[in-house]
Amino acid sequence: MPDTLPDPSTALPALPAPSAQAERLIELGVHEIAGLSADEVRAVAAGAGGEGALLAVHPDRAPASALAPLLCRDGKPGFVVVDMPDVDDFTPCGVELPDAPLYVVAGVDRGDRMANWSPDEALPALTGEGRTPLVLTEGIHWLLQQPEALERNRCFMTIGSRLRKADGTLDARTPAIWISNGTGRDGRERRNAPKVGWCWWNNRHTWLGFASATHRGA
Repeated sequence: MPDTLPDPSTALPALPAPSAQAERLIELGVHEIAGLSADEVRAVAAGAGGEGALLAVHPDRAPASALAPLLCRDGKPGFVVVDMPDVDDFTPCGVELPDAPLYVVAGVDRGDRMANWSPDEALPALTGEGRTPLVLTEGIHWLLQQPEALERNRCFMTIGSRLRKADGTLDARTPAIWISNGTGRDGRERRNAPKVGWCWWNNRHTWLGFASATHRGA
């Protein structure tokens, strides 16, 4: 395993209560994207438990391409990089999502201590700890509820989502969420905006951790 970089305190405040998260999703119109009523969202939130529970819409109901523009940082909306038009084809791989349109993710962590690890190195380590990597849409849901979880030099990959090619092999890209510098094809107007992009499966990045959770439930 690579050396773990020094990790100053990166403690984040507790997630909003599930009831507050429900209202946030309704305010953003996520329930309409997912074909759910506001009352259905509130009902799931009522049974979600307490601190540390994150509400997430199943990606079959609300794909990443629809959720990314709802992200916001410094007044700038989120976006998907132009060279990832197939973002919604990155589906859960090696993780099992609840068979429900809206479910709960518990124990979300940004994985800062694994910065400078490759996805290939991080996945078995997370699995060995009994943790499950987030899928891309779960990472977006987290930032919809807790935007401050995305910081410069402390962003994250969501390696629970992979793209399986027609021949059955996995695409070498893996999704990640970070902050745009406004360079290249991003455009200067997108500087500081939340950015959904990709990194190579075997590459390391000092500014990307690996988002994970303890478990999921309907």
